Amino acid sequence: MTLTDLDDLLARRHSCRAFLPDPVPREQIEQVIASARRAPSWCNAQPWHVTITSGTETDAFRAALLQEAATGSPAPDLPFPTSYSGVYQDRRRACGWALYEAVGVEKGDRAGSARQMMQNFSLFGAPHCTIVSSPAELGPYGAMDCGGFVTAFTLAAEALGIASIPQAAVASYGPFLHRYFDIPEDRLILCAISFGYPDADHPANGFRTERADLSEVVDWRE
Repeated sequence: MTLTDLDDLLARRHSCRAFLPDPVPREQIEQVIASARRAPSWCNAQPWHVTITSGTETDAFRAALLQEAATGSPAPDLPFPTSYSGVYQDRRRACGWALYEAVGVEKGDRAGSARQMMQNFSLFGAPHCTIVSSPAELGPYGAMDCGGFVTAFTLAAEALGIASIPQAAVASYGPFLHRYFDIPEDRLILCAISFGYPDADHPANGFRTERADLSEVVDWRE
């Protein structure tokens, strides 16, 4: 693989927000995980552990999660950002408005934006969902290592033509996820990754986010 090949793969990958119902073969899912586990980690601890749903298990989880989101209160294991300011708020807003424009939600349409937000909890129709967790004792460094695993997972999936979307929104219902999947309390639930084959014709998949220029993210010391 050349740097151009990698750059093309990175450019193709995007957060898919509408999936076809067709399941991904088990052997391909195993290929994705086998590749993602080669992500670097602090002292080679490899703190990631995943719970993956398929078929009727995904449908049952989707229904239970929608019910929890409609009636419960968010309580993430990993604290969410306290705020977004400056350029980070600008980028967040640009992403949000691009999505709303793609799906026909106009500014000020709170009901429309709420409906779109709830798509997170229907897993955007994905046939599979991955719950990613890390040992609580490893703290932020375990979470950071798992971020590398998530990136590797999404790229490996893209290489096989499988779309994905990492989701913090799902992880915001930590106690529910611990109960539902019997995930030990000594593990932090970090995020979900919904995945499957993309619905290329859905308007939610018709936009792409921009990336900051190198001058915005690098300070050279020469």
